[in-house]
Amino acid sequence: MHFANQSILPAVRQMKDMEKLLVSPFEYIVLLDVHIAQLKPIFQMVRPHNKKLLLHVDLIQGLQNDSYAAEYLCQEFTPYGLLSTKASVIIRAKQKGVVAIQRIFLIDNSSFEKSGALLEKTNPDYIEVLPSPMLPYLKEWKTGRDIPLLAGGFIRTEDDVNRALQAGAVAVTTSSQTLWKQYAAAGARR
Repeated sequence: MHFANQSILPAVRQMKDMEKLLVSPFEYIVLLDVHIAQLKPIFQMVRPHNKKLLLHVDLIQGLQNDSYAAEYLCQEFTPYGLLSTKASVIIRAKQKGVVAIQRIFLIDNSSFEKSGALLEKTNPDYIEVLPSPMLPYLKEWKTGRDIPLLAGGFIRTEDDVNRALQAGAVAVTTSSQTLWKQYAAAGARR
């Protein structure tokens, strides 16, 4: 299961940007920084355009990021997937049959070890690694794991995208509108 060869996953923070992406070739969109009251209108706006939303549960204002929130989001909105740093959210997303993306921050050796233990517990569909320059360090760690990687954080240029893909990511998440435009012009596929 991959993101239909979509090299970048646009990460949206504002409604005006979501409106732009509705007419883009991107099939998958990550939704960040949204208030819970905005979810229903967003899903109503997105459905006719056949876009698949990935909700970053930790960044939904007015909703606690726990298994109950994940269950509510899955039942009420049926997103394509959920992203979170929380194990309970990832486990519930998998139970509900939506794509579960475990977001991990690799900042030192301790976080590296803790993330390994977390992934053993959650067994997500994807791992989003932040910051993206840490991706090459996972080659030694990923032995025995067959979980596709996404890269996020510090994705600013096409070279950043290419480095992440060469380091093993199947796609990158980015809020860079410059990259959205570049990849949309190329048909969102490379």
